[in-house]
Amino acid sequence: MSRLSRRTVVRALGLQVLGTCAGAGLVRGQGAPRAPRPLSAGAVTSDWTTFLGPTHNGVSPETHLSRALPPPLLWDFPKGTGYATPAVAGDTLVFLHRERNEEVVVALHAVRGTRVWQFRYPTAFEDRYGYNNGPRSSPVIDGDRVYTMGAEGRLHCFRLESGALLWSHDLRKDYGVRQDFFGVASTPLIEGALLIVNVGAPDGPSVVAFDSRSGRKVWRAGKEWGPSYASPVPAVIHGKRRVFVFAGGESSPPTGGLISLDPASGKVDFTVPWRSRIVESVNASCPVVFDNKVFISASYRTGSVLLEVRPDFTHRVVWTLRDVGFHFSTPIYHEGHLYGFEGRNEPDAALVCINATTGQVVWREVPEWNESIGGRPQMVGPYRGSLLKVDGQFLCLGELGHLMWLDLSPKGYTERGHTWLFAARESWGLPVLSRGLLYVTQNTRDILKGDSARLRCYDLRA
Repeated sequence: MSRLSRRTVVRALGLQVLGTCAGAGLVRGQGAPRAPRPLSAGAVTSDWTTFLGPTHNGVSPETHLSRALPPPLLWDFPKGTGYATPAVAGDTLVFLHRERNEEVVVALHAVRGTRVWQFRYPTAFEDRYGYNNGPRSSPVIDGDRVYTMGAEGRLHCFRLESGALLWSHDLRKDYGVRQDFFGVASTPLIEGALLIVNVGAPDGPSVVAFDSRSGRKVWRAGKEWGPSYASPVPAVIHGKRRVFVFAGGESSPPTGGLISLDPASGKVDFTVPWRSRIVESVNASCPVVFDNKVFISASYRTGSVLLEVRPDFTHRVVWTLRDVGFHFSTPIYHEGHLYGFEGRNEPDAALVCINATTGQVVWREVPEWNESIGGRPQMVGPYRGSLLKVDGQFLCLGELGHLMWLDLSPKGYTERGHTWLFAARESWGLPVLSRGLLYVTQNTRDILKGDSARLRCYDLRA
């Protein structure tokens, strides 16, 4: 059996027409939107109002989900460029993408996929590395309002129902923020009445809190580190609210690390430098908080560290792990272990299990299976995939468009099923789950069907 290198397989998806998919087959687009199945009796559901979901850690409370693959495709929405994922509250979904020279905020009916409103504004952002010129930051919904952040730092607040613009800020003009490697990508955080943003202005502030209703600046914090690609994460530590910002933007020498702060005042508890020595590097994996501890990780030969926050809000290093670095995916904490896809590029990406008490790598595996590519069977896998913990298992989206149900434990991983949703690269966005419906962003052209990039809605109701 022929076997291509992993890099060759990924490159092939961008350059040649694929043959028939072996095994489960590709889910094909459908014309008119389909109605979803009714929710199961007793099903727990939730909104998904921000990046990483309702608990800010890639864990969903939803239950009674179908394991049948492929899931029915209810609707798809042709999207422009960008890596943002949607936010969903009730029947309203908000999505941010780019069409030609405009960034577009669009609200869709979450079940039917029909457009409710849109807001467009010009942009001249260009990705310096040729990946994608669209926005990276996901919308955030808070009650009757929604907030978006464009790739050039254009922050907007809209009324959720109508799309009326309520206030806006241009972070480039207000704080002198430079473009950075890939533009602005950190998703803002709603914390009570505040909207907290990793601004990363030169010479400070690193973090700014705005009044979420008026847009007025409430406090500013930090001055040493620029904006990263990780999003601020809230938590309760020793019974008190805290926000953790994994900062660090383009600078020479490269600087960045973790900021722990009190969201009520903006007072910084402590900072922990954690950044690659390589100038062209990023901090992009979000902090993972559990048991009064914070886990941060970065690629580019940086590694991982677990910090314990003491009751007086000082900290100590519990352990470091230099040979495991999460690039832009955020691992999931589950029953004393961390699970996720580490590695900077697709050839070195792997699924790992880390003992959160000791920092020991319990196992490191590279999931692979056969698909027909160019008429020949080849080995492929999820590469730099993303994980969503839900309904007693893990749902995995691979960067080539594969969807998998997994059982993960310290004993290893067991695949419970997989399918190929679409043959498209750069499927990096964590899937969004709300009321039994799964929303997946296809960020490049589907080579088999020729479909352009799309936002897709699948029915996972049992």
